[in-house]
Amino acid sequence: MVIISQHSRRVTASLVVALLAAAVLTGCASSKAGDVYSRDQARTEQSVRMGTIEAVREVRIEGTKSGIGAVAGGVTGGIAASSIGHGTGSAVAAAVGAIAGGLIGAAAEEGVTKSNGIEVTVRLDNGQTIAVVQAVDANTTFQPGDRVRVLSGQGVTRVSR
Repeated sequence: MVIISQHSRRVTASLVVALLAAAVLTGCASSKAGDVYSRDQARTEQSVRMGTIEAVREVRIEGTKSGIGAVAGGVTGGIAASSIGHGTGSAVAAAVGAIAGGLIGAAAEEGVTKSNGIEVTVRLDNGQTIAVVQAVDANTTFQPGDRVRVLSGQGVTRVSR
């Protein structure tokens, strides 16, 4: 007969919560690349303008701050720290662990969902100059002088070939 201690169950539960949080965070990161459309953008009208690339520069796109990381980290930290001490000491440790875990989880969420991006400056055929930031797409590179399409609709603008 195998006896599993309460501490082992808490550690196992903490690991399960941490793994689920990592899976959720990775799944929540939506692509900001020029060739990726959200489900809501399918079958909607977009205006198309033509232009010429003037400049391209690398940028960082910040990660999400949905709160999922903070909640998952707080739960994991609270469970993990609750095994410290007994009685009131255990409750205090759980509270401190939950706060620390929440802060760490929020930072982890933002870090995991950051992405590399590009800022594309386009001189439109009508003479207007615009800049669009989108995620780096390994299949599409832009160089000054390239002719491109600028698609806009529902508050989203993207540059494509």
